[in-house]
Amino acid sequence: MLEFLLQGFLLGLAYLAPIGMQNMYVINSALRMSRLRAYQVAFFTILFDISLALAAFFGVGLLLDAFPFLKGALLLIGFLALSYMGIKLALSKPELKDTAMDGSLFSIAFACFAVTWFNPQALLDGTMLLGGMRAALPAPAWSVFIAGVALASVSWFTGLATATSMLKGVLDGKALRFINVICGVVLAAFGLLLGYELLKLMW
Repeated sequence: MLEFLLQGFLLGLAYLAPIGMQNMYVINSALRMSRLRAYQVAFFTILFDISLALAAFFGVGLLLDAFPFLKGALLLIGFLALSYMGIKLALSKPELKDTAMDGSLFSIAFACFAVTWFNPQALLDGTMLLGGMRAALPAPAWSVFIAGVALASVSWFTGLATATSMLKGVLDGKALRFINVICGVVLAAFGLLLGYELLKLMW
């Protein structure tokens, strides 16, 4: 089961690392606010990110149980989506952009919720990614795998807030570009894994 925990952890990191709405909010909060406030932002982001991952993973799983023929379709879509995302990320050129900050804890919590749940791309990618992986995993490994994804969320956003706070004067576009290349390669590799599972299902 350790293998599936590690798979979930690595996939979670690859899914979270691309510089998107969540990461930009955490980065900007760490650049502009105290370290305590940055950790509060990270906590709320983790909370909503894990809730989204659970919804995507188990929600799609219910559909797979009700309609077994969807497994092949999800594997195909997951293979195409991850391969595309990986290539797109590896070629992208991220930039640090300003994000408006509000001092109240409630407004920060709502912002963390918004950048997670009100992001159509995150909802779509999460469903394709986690739903596709659930289709490829044996049932006993589901809880272990999603635990790895949750652990990745905790590790990533806590680490991001810490590193950004400590390295405010060093972080630049080149560092973000490096992150995108690494996670793009990993996402593409998971896409190939889903393609392999699809071929096995067809055979």
